[in-house]
Amino acid sequence: MPAMHLENRVVLAAVGRVSRAIPGTRVDGVIRRIVRLGDGARLRVYTPATPSGAGLLWIHGGGLVLGAASMDDRFCGDTARQLGVVIVSVDYRLAPRHPFPAALDDAHRGWEWLTFHAGELGISTARLAVGGQSAGGGLAASLVQRLHDEGAGVAAQWLFCPMLDDRTARDRTRDAEDHFVWSNRSNLVGWRSYLGAAFGTDDVPRYAVAARREDLSGLPPAWLYTSDIELFHDEDVAYAQRLRAAGVDTTLDVISGAPHGVEAWAAGSGIARSLLKRARRWLGHALG
Repeated sequence: MPAMHLENRVVLAAVGRVSRAIPGTRVDGVIRRIVRLGDGARLRVYTPATPSGAGLLWIHGGGLVLGAASMDDRFCGDTARQLGVVIVSVDYRLAPRHPFPAALDDAHRGWEWLTFHAGELGISTARLAVGGQSAGGGLAASLVQRLHDEGAGVAAQWLFCPMLDDRTARDRTRDAEDHFVWSNRSNLVGWRSYLGAAFGTDDVPRYAVAARREDLSGLPPAWLYTSDIELFHDEDVAYAQRLRAAGVDTTLDVISGAPHGVEAWAAGSGIARSLLKRARRWLGHALG
């Protein structure tokens, strides 16, 4: 898979349209349906044949400017089937057309839908997790912070190579690094598209950038993975260390030699299969 460079806004718009049109994949033993929230946001709901009573709100990746929930059909379907977890995946609005707080608000609406319909879905509101990959992992971390402040109970946060800190993109010395899949130049496009004039300043809005939050105490148990050769390694490790220092039960899984998001585009590889096995085992334990 080639590196992605999104400096050209025409290319960005074209790739965004294509990514939203991805048809998705169905998984045997899992019923998938689509719920429309309005304003362009949708939910993909995955219901396993034998539900365990637990639920997961999932948020896809794409640098805040690309992607669609359908990209994660296989991942969500397999997770739902293996763990018996009902999964609600958010098809959120994308920047730059929809900057902050659109994506986070859509994720929050997904959480509200999940909790409101918990009874009919056969799940307990005491057994709900929030997770995401890449930009979706950053949105998941921000959503968990917002829900904590609102007094909502989240059982666990499940963060795959999350995009957590706009200050990485602000560091122009990192542009020369040859990061496979997601470069710092692409990172800059993503964060600027999402934050606008607030990017890299001290005036970033609350919940816009997960790593900017100072007090992480009281947040739910976290599982976070990153790779030792990817762009987000330093910010991910720093966030995990801060969670631990704040008293949050945190599992940090650092894999070696794998580019960003390997579990998404090379799910059949040995390193991805091993990672997903550990990740799902942790989530299963966290949700009881």
